[in-house]
This record gives sequence, structure tokens and C-alpha cells, in this order.
Amino acid sequence: MSELDASERDRLLRLNAEIATLAGGLAHEVRNPLSTIQMNLELLAEDLEEASDPKLGRMRRKLETMRRECGRMEVILNAFLQFARAGEMQRTDTSLNQLVSEFVEFYRPEATASGIDVSPHLAADLPLVAIDAGLFRQVLSNLVRNSQQAMPDGGQLEIQTSTADGHVRLAVIDTGKGMDERARKKAFEPFFSTKANGSGLGLPTVRKIVEAHGGTIACESEVGHGTRFTIELPITTSAKSPLSQ
Repeated sequence: MSELDASERDRLLRLNAEIATLAGGLAHEVRNPLSTIQMNLELLAEDLEEASDPKLGRMRRKLETMRRECGRMEVILNAFLQFARAGEMQRTDTSLNQLVSEFVEFYRPEATASGIDVSPHLAADLPLVAIDAGLFRQVLSNLVRNSQQAMPDGGQLEIQTSTADGHVRLAVIDTGKGMDERARKKAFEPFFSTKANGSGLGLPTVRKIVEAHGGTIACESEVGHGTRFTIELPITTSAKSPLSQ
């Protein structure tokens, strides 16, 4: 990386930190009144719980709708905070194989309950990568949740690691519904979602985290034939990963 490139990267990181701070302040200002609204809606719903009057019953149903919308606003708010803070990193030389193995072990019970067969295929002697492990667990979680939503009736989920052209490669492949060309091209755009209740920030957050690590992410998808996300990360100069699987 040239001197100018390094300077520009530092500037962008500082700008990202400022945006994250502003986002945190905004989220705090929104979350407080939102929590108060939710609490009052719950109290009103409790008062109407035993109501037999049809008018009061309709009012109770409207309150339930408002409570659901408040919950949805909180989900969007949390997703936005994750997106805004995605560039805040504490990188260490990490075994991607170990990170994937630990995540799969954690996720497998939920996958089984959803009829999803998870198959990790991890390359032996995978080199280390300099990443923020917490942020990359978020990357895995967001990609896997995206796949799970695309397979409501169950399916196959494969997670691969490999090396190619001086990079470590991570692939997440599902047998879900897939995306058409328009959805695939817009998948990483903030607030774009094909799901009725989606925040549209899961995949943009993944992309932001990957690019903050100097990596790239690509998406291949076809309607009815599933989706493949491929991440490439620079290899560190450290020794090879201690975990070979």
C-alpha cells in the first residue's frame, strides 16, 4: 500500500469512527422514548386483557400491532448500529478454521431444528488471517441467517475454507430459493431486502466488515438453485494456523 493509500485509509477509518459515534448517540436518543412507548403499550394491553366489549377488543388488537411495529423498529435500530460500527476493529492473527468450527458447533442445534444440514469443509493447514474475531462471527451469523431464511423448508448449508492466490477464502453455500439478477446486484445495498420483515442491513454489514479487513466478497445466485457467498482475505505473514481440519 502506498503512503497516500495509507493516509486515505486512516482518514476513512477516522470518518467511520465519527459516524459510529454519531450513530450510537442517535440510537440512544431513539431507544429511550421507544422503550417508554413499548412499556406503556404493554401496560395498556394488560388493562384490556380481560375486556369483553367488542370495541375494546379491537383496541387491544391495534395495540398488539403497535407493539409488533415497535419491536421491528428496535430490530432495525440494532441492525443499523451493527452496520455503523462494522469498521471498529481489534485485529489479531486468527485461525479461520477454528472460528468456523466454533460457530458451527454453536449453530448446529438451531440448524437441526430448522431441517438444515450443516457441512463444514475446512482446508488443512489454513494460513492465519488478521481479523477481528468478534466481527467475523457476526459475518458468519449474518450469512448463515440469510441462508436459513432462504431455506424455510430446510436444506443443505456448506461452509468451506481454502487458499487461492495469496488469500484465504471462505465460502457459504446454501440450497435455498436463490435470487434473481436484480436482487443479487442489490443484495449489498443498505436497506434493500426481499423479505417482508428484513432490515436490509445484514449483507451490507457483512460487506462493510469484510472490506474493512482489506478483503472482498462476491455473490453468485440463481433462482431455485441456491446462493454462494465467497469472501477472500489477505494471508498474514505469521505461521500457519495451529488447527488443521
